[in-house]
Amino acid sequence: MKALESNLDYTFKDIKLLENALTHSSYANEVRHGVTSNERLEFLGDSVLSVIVADYLFHKFPETPEGELTKLRASLVCEKSLCGFSRELEIGKFLRLGKGEDKGGGRERDSILADAFEAVLAAMFLDGGMEIARKHVMRFVKAELKHTDDEVFKDYKTALQEIIQRNPEESVTYILTGESGPDHNKVFEVEVHLNSNIIGKGKGKNKKQAEQMAAKQALLLMGAKI
Repeated sequence: MKALESNLDYTFKDIKLLENALTHSSYANEVRHGVTSNERLEFLGDSVLSVIVADYLFHKFPETPEGELTKLRASLVCEKSLCGFSRELEIGKFLRLGKGEDKGGGRERDSILADAFEAVLAAMFLDGGMEIARKHVMRFVKAELKHTDDEVFKDYKTALQEIIQRNPEESVTYILTGESGPDHNKVFEVEVHLNSNIIGKGKGKNKKQAEQMAAKQALLLMGAKI
C-alpha cells in the first residue's frame, strides 16, 4: 500500500478506504465475511470526477459553448482515459481480485482499471476532502488536454480584444453573415469587423465557434502569435 500511496502522492489517514477502493466485486463475492466491493466508491468517484473536470473546463474556456464543453468532459473522463491514468499509477498491481478474475487478466482489463481509478479518487475525497481530490485529478487532466485538439481550447476572441483595446478609439464587432445546412448540422458564417473594415471571416457549428474562427483569421492577418 505504501508504494501505491507514493504513486498517488497522498498518505491516507484511514487506509481502509484505500483497501475498499481496490476491492473488486469478484474478490468480495469470493471472500464474503463482511468484505464489500469498490462499487459504491466508484459511484461517488464518478460524480466527484465529473464535478472537478466540469468546473475546470467552465472557468478555463469561458467562450466555449455548452455542447463543446460536454464533449471535452466526456473525452477526459472516458474509459480509455481513466484506464490510462490507472496504469500510470500502477493501480492494477494492488487490486484485490477473485481468483478467476485475476487469472483471466483482470489486472489489465480496461473497465476494471477505469472503475478502480474512480474508486480510489472517491477514497481520497472522503479521506482528504475536495481539494485533495482536485489536485489528484488535475494532475492527469492537464496532461491529457495536451493530447486533445488545441483548436477547441484557444480563446481567439479574447486575444483579439486585448490587441484592439490598445487603441481605445477602435472597436470590434462580430456579424453573422450566413447559415446553411439542416437543423441538426448547421454551419454558421461570421465576419469580424474592426470599425467598418472586415478583418476576418470564420465558420463553425454554432455562432460562438464561428466567431472564434473569425477572430483567429484576424489574428493571423495581424501577424499575432497564436
